[in-house]
Amino acid sequence: MNVFLNIGSNLGNRRMHLSRAIAAIEKEFGFFELSHTVESAPWGYSSANDYLNVGMMVVSDLAPEEILGRLQKIEGELNAEPHRNADGTYRDREVDIDIIAIDEIEYNTPQLQLPHPRMAERRFVLEPMAELAPFWRHPASGLTPAEMLATLESRDQGQ
Repeated sequence: MNVFLNIGSNLGNRRMHLSRAIAAIEKEFGFFELSHTVESAPWGYSSANDYLNVGMMVVSDLAPEEILGRLQKIEGELNAEPHRNADGTYRDREVDIDIIAIDEIEYNTPQLQLPHPRMAERRFVLEPMAELAPFWRHPASGLTPAEMLATLESRDQGQ
């Protein structure tokens, strides 16, 4: 299965943090493809620290929950602090790893929703996804990443 990830960092040496995350994911999963980096303001909370994000595609036959567990372990090893505040709100972080999609499956548990429920709202997810998987289609909407990005940009421009 193709597993599409988004990796972000907005603390310290962001490129170094991304590089360490990519290396750890490669060690765990092997073969990968990488998108260009995207810089963006934090999403869902306020911070003066912009993010660098990169899309990554790996191949795995593991169950979605097992993939999530392995990625959370990597994330925990790379972050000095938890990536959420005690009340559950977002905070700045060295590394954030999100599973965006696994092939075109729909998956819904309390721990993991696929495709990522807010992917269509995030340019920093859609640009890399469009580069890595231009023909991928969202199983519910039927839209490609580029089509979701065009919809997002039209909405942001008030059209």
